Amino acid sequence: MTSQKKPVPKIDYGIILSLMLLTIVSLITIYSAQKTQQYGSTNFVLQQVMWYVISTVAIVVIMQLDSDQMKKIAWYAYGFCLLLLIGLIVAPNTELTPIRNGAQSWYVIPKAGAIQPSEFMKVFTIVVLAKVTAGHNLKFINKNVKTDIWLLFKLVVITMIPAALVLKQPDLGTALVFGCILLAIILVSGITWKLLFPLFSSMTVLVGGVLYIAIFQHELLKGILADHQYKRIYSWLDPYSYRSDESFQLVKSLLAVGSGQTTGKGYKNGEVYMPEAHSDFIFSTVGEEFGFIGGSIVISLFFMLIYQITKTGIETKNPFYSYICAGVIAMLAFHVFENIGMTIGLVPITGIPLPFVSYGGSALLGNMMAVGVILSIRYHYKKYMFSDD
Repeated sequence: MTSQKKPVPKIDYGIILSLMLLTIVSLITIYSAQKTQQYGSTNFVLQQVMWYVISTVAIVVIMQLDSDQMKKIAWYAYGFCLLLLIGLIVAPNTELTPIRNGAQSWYVIPKAGAIQPSEFMKVFTIVVLAKVTAGHNLKFINKNVKTDIWLLFKLVVITMIPAALVLKQPDLGTALVFGCILLAIILVSGITWKLLFPLFSSMTVLVGGVLYIAIFQHELLKGILADHQYKRIYSWLDPYSYRSDESFQLVKSLLAVGSGQTTGKGYKNGEVYMPEAHSDFIFSTVGEEFGFIGGSIVISLFFMLIYQITKTGIETKNPFYSYICAGVIAMLAFHVFENIGMTIGLVPITGIPLPFVSYGGSALLGNMMAVGVILSIRYHYKKYMFSDD
């Protein structure tokens, strides 16, 4: 009997399979969402295929980067995206930086389309947070409350700077994603619960108070939130009273998902007119045409993807990689929960796309870059199993 080290396969085929299946769902559903021709002659399917090709190239490039190389470029990428976000704030409403749906979040590049820097900022923020956390824990092996406070301060500042710039656009939904990423990194960072318990308790009370005000005393939020944000809250609470205005999309989405029942109406047999059916409200098309079963399958694909990322984070012995996995899981999970939740009236509408399924070049490329980092982790870390020949 001999003992020999055998390398585990470096390509994570589980993640690749999940992405392939989500790609198929995306292209099929986007094609069906264009059936009413409300978007003119624009072929969103062809454009989505183009972005998938670009994203695949990005994944291949990112997979070549090991942990040291990622750490070297992390701050540069973070800083570059910060400059892009600042540019959106200081720039006037022009052809290069137009206001769309009340937000100035895009750079419009002639013949290339619109680019949303916040989608890339999320990925680079995750990498920087992972780098800072890993470096801090390596420097302060004998941790105490003081060192934990210092780490917490650094993580909050790194996250809140881009989140504040995104909130200024204004884009509340994406700003909340940054908060979710921060929370996930804090939970796995090793910060003592002597700090986290009072912190999370205070946050729970604060969030509970905000929810109470939003549901029962939402008039008090008029002077705090922007008009469109305030309108989204009261239209979410009572959508049918505002079906011709702010809650038009929500009412249509509820009708589409509900009418699909268990098995759906069949592919391209959707009857409910749904604005933004190819992007933010693409799950409404899934629910109407494929019913509860189709919607459950799509959700299961996300569970499968998140499971594979979780498995990678647990198996790697590199803390930097583990923190990245936690951040990516938080980002994707929040996107899925928020997008599907808003289509069924569970949470207010925030304009967050469904990862890998909704149409959108920047969102797709940003999410694929995040998955590319995960595939790079599997590709580069060394893990061996012993077996008998």
